[in-house]
Order: sequence, then structure tokens, then C-alpha cells
Amino acid sequence: MATDIEMVEKAVAQFLERELPLYLERYVSEREIKLKELALIERIVRVEEELKNLRLFEAQRHEKLYSEMNTRFEALQREMDLRFEALQKEMNTRFEAFQKEMNTRFEALQKEMDTRFEAMHTRFEAMNARFEALQKEIHVRFEALEKRFSFNQWLTVAGFSFIALLISVLSFFPKK
Repeated sequence: MATDIEMVEKAVAQFLERELPLYLERYVSEREIKLKELALIERIVRVEEELKNLRLFEAQRHEKLYSEMNTRFEALQREMDLRFEALQKEMNTRFEAFQKEMNTRFEALQKEMDTRFEAMHTRFEAMNARFEALQKEIHVRFEALEKRFSFNQWLTVAGFSFIALLISVLSFFPKK
């Protein structure tokens, strides 16, 4: 029996020496392929996780940038509103000052025009008084002239009447 066991052991040892390296080689090559597949799958999973983390990071970054942009825009808007209000106040102040200056100039011009119109009115009243005095003087002269003409007219009529009467009376006397 010892020989049978030895033979079996020998046969198993020969079988193992012959088949074990092939089996181990096949096993190792299959395991290497599976390990490579697992490594690839693991890498893919890590890449996907990294992409997910990158997407989350980018989303957070975009959210943060959006928030910062909103904050900056609101600050810029407030600043622009303040500047616009200041500019509006300055424009209103300048416009009111200009309006006051224009009112002052207009009032001064109005006063000057009133003064000139008063002077013109005074001159016209003086001219009117002179014209009325001149009219009275002319009227007096015309009345005197009219009296003279009337006197001359009556004198002429009387003279012609006297001459006509004289001629008529002389015509009654014969001529010698």
C-alpha cells in the first residue's frame, strides 16, 4: 500500500507539476484581467465622483460668483443712485440759482424798462403840453388873422360899396 500511495502521490505530484503552472498561469491571467477591469471600474468610479465633486464645486463657485455679482451690482446700483441723486440735487440747485439770477435780471430789466417808459411818458406829457400850448397859440393867431381878414373883408366891401355908390351918384350928374 505504501507503494500505491506513493504512486498516487507521485502521479499527483507529476500532475500538479504539469498542470499547476498552466492553471496558475490561467488563473493569474484571468485574475489580472478581472483586476484590470476592477481597476478600470474603480478609476471610472473615481473619475465620476471627481466629476460630481467638480460639478458641485463649479455650481457652488457659480452660486458664489452670482451672489458676489449681485452684491457688486447692487452696490454699484446704490452708488449710481446716490450719484444720480447728487447730480439731480446739483442740477436743481444750479437751475434754481439760474432761475433766481434770471428773475433778478428780468426784474432789473423790468425796472429799467419801467423807468424808461416813465421817462417817455413824462416826455410825451411835456410834448402834449407843448402841443396844446402851440395849438392854443395857433388858435389865437388864427382868430386874430380871422378878425383881420374879416375887418379887411368888410373894409373892402365898404370901400367897393362906397366907390359903387359914388359912381352911381356921379352918374346922375351930367358931365359938363
